[in-house]
Amino acid sequence: MTGNNRELARALLARHANGENTAPATGNGARAADGPAVPTAATGNSASRGVAHTSFRDHPGVLEAAQRFGRFDAWVNEVGLVNPYYLPHEGISGAVTRMADRDVVNFSSFGYLDLAADPRVRQAAKDAIDQYGTSAAAVRIVAGELPIYRELEAEIARIYDTEAALVTASGYLTNAAAVGFLLGKRDLAVCDALIHHSVVSGTEWSRCKRVSFRHNDPESLETILKMSRRSFDRAMVIIEGLYSMDGDVVRLPEIIEVARRYDCSIMIDEAHSFGTLGATGHGVRELFDLPGDAVDVWMGTLSKALGSVGGYLAGNRELVDGFKYVAGGLSMYTAAPAPSAIGAALAGLGVLRDEPERVTRLRHNSEYFHRRAKDYGFDIGTSEGSPIIPVMTGADEPAVLAALAMLQRDFSVNAITHPVVPAGEARLRFFINCRHTEQQMDQALATLREVLDGLADTAGQQFTLAHEEQHS
Repeated sequence: MTGNNRELARALLARHANGENTAPATGNGARAADGPAVPTAATGNSASRGVAHTSFRDHPGVLEAAQRFGRFDAWVNEVGLVNPYYLPHEGISGAVTRMADRDVVNFSSFGYLDLAADPRVRQAAKDAIDQYGTSAAAVRIVAGELPIYRELEAEIARIYDTEAALVTASGYLTNAAAVGFLLGKRDLAVCDALIHHSVVSGTEWSRCKRVSFRHNDPESLETILKMSRRSFDRAMVIIEGLYSMDGDVVRLPEIIEVARRYDCSIMIDEAHSFGTLGATGHGVRELFDLPGDAVDVWMGTLSKALGSVGGYLAGNRELVDGFKYVAGGLSMYTAAPAPSAIGAALAGLGVLRDEPERVTRLRHNSEYFHRRAKDYGFDIGTSEGSPIIPVMTGADEPAVLAALAMLQRDFSVNAITHPVVPAGEARLRFFINCRHTEQQMDQALATLREVLDGLADTAGQQFTLAHEEQHS
């Protein structure tokens, strides 16, 4: 940048900082003869009154975050508690982790098989860095292809009994970009009512029509397809293997039967089911003993049971080639995953293969926690023996207050509230780890019973988030 350009930039910044416009308006958002378009009073933009609004401080989402979380942060500081959101961790996020300067029993991590802590997985990540560096530093089609990518993809395709697979840098983006690529304006996405937000983003990206059927209900799916299917070119039924808020397993064979009867493709998100379901942890395909082509698009993440980060897709070779060569956000127009993440995932699959007892132990712990939660009188919703167990509180306030109280007692468990779940369906969500002990699980449940009973006894004296929102 030349000296004259620097001076001009500084002058413009100074004028904006003083609330000045860069050029006079000539009409409703019109462009002056020698300057940019400037909103006027008719546009309703307060920039015309000499107040700069380019920083997004007045954006509705920014204001909502400041109102909800800023007030909450001020309150927990006032009463001497620790804000549980974005709370720094020290060390590995396993069955026990260090948080808020003390060791806590951790029910907030979805590292179900404790693979992120395994020395072999950690060493594989280090070895990949030593061999390939910290970054592939390119889009794979250009200069970022490394042998370990194809090694991991071949193993994923083998597990899913498909012709090919593709690994990606982000689980969320994998769903969004895949749906955005596969569907268009003349197509229909028929989604489970509890489908992940990443799929919703993909339907908005694609501009397809999105409808929802009642959660895990094949009859509701059939009702929708009977009414709507013939109005669209393509239709894709999108479901999850294990639902992350409720912990229930998809009724996959029945949903497949309905979808095929109406000429629909099927995509399944196995983010939480891979590593947790099936005799050896290979997910719902193994659980239901299905061939690979029973589902058209298998999707999953590397960041849950496998102890890494990123996503993957598996299917027929032509489809995967389409993802690789055309679909933006999967392999095209986005950097390849870090070599360390791929090395860790490969090693994680190796440990899963060599130590199936991790899956067996996880299943035991999940069933134990379910049984003991019921013994304590908790409502665990529709969770059915999986390592995701919600303890329903109904209202948001007791969930938030209980999570804070549990953290004070050295247990980390997250409160899930509206709008993440429907109003009136707040819960504390427990993620079970294969390394949790029965003693830890019993202590957590006994502590939670004590906490929730105490909140019920003093309900009228508690800080009320809903009341604050209504009167702010």
